[in-house]
Amino acid sequence: MTDRSVTHATLMVERAYDAAPARVFAAWADPAAKARWFKSPEEWGPDEVELDFRVGGREVNRGGPKGGPVFTYDACYQDIVANERIVYTYTMHLDLTLVSISVATVEFQPEGAGTRLVLTEQGAYLDGHDSPAQRQHGAGELLDALAAELGREPAGSR
Repeated sequence: MTDRSVTHATLMVERAYDAAPARVFAAWADPAAKARWFKSPEEWGPDEVELDFRVGGREVNRGGPKGGPVFTYDACYQDIVANERIVYTYTMHLDLTLVSISVATVEFQPEGAGTRLVLTEQGAYLDGHDSPAQRQHGAGELLDALAAELGREPAGSR
């Protein structure tokens, strides 16, 4: 018999960006923008990505190092309030193994001329394949990549 376990945790990651909430929100909603920052490490090669950003829509991001394993993020958008919040549920798989199930909320709070982004995740991490510490680290790296995306010159600004 295989040992089974579940670790429950709530994590929070915050970042301040020098961009208005509408611009930060757009980086989550626009497929081209999101593909630039919400991705696997460059050395893994390109991810397979689909994004249907609407309530009830799905987002799937699949990738991994050459030779495997393949990581699959499969999300469903539950609530979207433009420029204010996104609530979604998602699973993570490592090859065919389910490693976690999460509910995540992204809040876009005006802060001066910029935005304070608050990401809160409630997760069930399964059978020791993933952990809250690993997820918090990964979320922080993605939000740092979002900062780099926001530092790009916006389309049409020339």
